[in-house]
Amino acid sequence: MKTRIKWKGNVSFLAESASGHSILMDGAPEAGGQNQGPRPMEMLLMGLGGCTTFDVVLILKKSRQDITDCEVEIEAERAPVDPKVFTHIHLHFIITGRNLNSQQVERAINLSSEKYCSASIMLKQTVKITHDFKIIDA
Repeated sequence: MKTRIKWKGNVSFLAESASGHSILMDGAPEAGGQNQGPRPMEMLLMGLGGCTTFDVVLILKKSRQDITDCEVEIEAERAPVDPKVFTHIHLHFIITGRNLNSQQVERAINLSSEKYCSASIMLKQTVKITHDFKIIDA
């Protein structure tokens, strides 16, 4: 896997993936940015969210759960001084579907966290990651 980051001026950077997609990252105005894109640390959280949600949806579908929507809201705390690493990340899954089995939902989230989500497994080596979920009946 490869990616390329190109400086676009000030504290703005264009990230280009090997699959041909790109996204602009930018800093906050107080750091010299123009707020034209997410911050790099926000991208880490978005990657984690995408990775685990991908797993949860696939696992629930394979478990024959009638899932119609899946969201994950992520909150993270960072150290107050440089390097401002994440110290705690909490993932709140909101799973919508018909007659969803809460044990199957919990199993899917745990399997993602413990076995399949590369981002989660990598990050939890250095940061405490917790999760919970809510089921909405469609």
